[in-house]
Amino acid sequence: MNRITEKRSLSSAAMLMKVDAPDIAKRVKAGQFIILRVDEMGERIPLTVADADPATGEVTIMFQVAGATTRLLSMKEKGDYIADFVGPLGEPTHYDGATKACVVGGGVGCAIAYPQAKALHTMGIPVDVIAGFKTKEAVMLEDEFTAACDNLYITTDDGSYGIHGFVTNQLEALINEGKGYDLVIAIGPIPMMKFVSKVTEKYGIKTIVSLNPVMIDGTGMCGGCRVTVGGETKFACVDGPDFDGHLVDYDGLMNRNSFYKEMEKAKDEHVCRIGLHGGHHNG
Repeated sequence: MNRITEKRSLSSAAMLMKVDAPDIAKRVKAGQFIILRVDEMGERIPLTVADADPATGEVTIMFQVAGATTRLLSMKEKGDYIADFVGPLGEPTHYDGATKACVVGGGVGCAIAYPQAKALHTMGIPVDVIAGFKTKEAVMLEDEFTAACDNLYITTDDGSYGIHGFVTNQLEALINEGKGYDLVIAIGPIPMMKFVSKVTEKYGIKTIVSLNPVMIDGTGMCGGCRVTVGGETKFACVDGPDFDGHLVDYDGLMNRNSFYKEMEKAKDEHVCRIGLHGGHHNG
């Protein structure tokens, strides 16, 4: 059991929690993730570690309420406990040879983009951040990104804040300005990562994407998180979650991620009805 030490909203769509997990806080590196179960009857979900403080033993996770489990998690308060909180899992991000980087985040994926920018900035590698959101109300972590990069570009789909347009347009504009990026890290919705990779492929820029497929045990045993990369089957939990963005079969990944949408929708509606009466999900 792990205690929640802080909970707050980041935007209209995202939430931050700090969890007491000292062993993970001491060992986790950028790019790695944890798997949690809200209660003993719950499903396991992976969440990338957004930050960690070895001194306090706290691990920070950020998530969007997008299904039954994240809805149950959002009902937890400071001082409550999470049944299982396991990690760090997966391979940390490798920044080999990078001299100037651009981190691109989309929506709640910016929560995962933040530790990448922070790690690069801490290593002294110049890093720009492009953070894309649908609207002004969804913008989050602006102060944190500002402190962890050289230049922050916020885009909104509707133009209500920052630059009007998509992250791909801003990325290509910066490349054409001569920014000289030799590494791009893209984290967000699968279509966004796909089209960021298409942009960078034209310019021959190394691109890392962080994949978040359906995942169960996080040890490579179940095969639920298999993805096709460069024509080979890989497992996101042990081979990733980072992969070469130019080699990922994004269409296959989107197809696999859609398998359980109807089941997930039905379960989420079940949770919502119970939640209205202050009760708890019972499986």
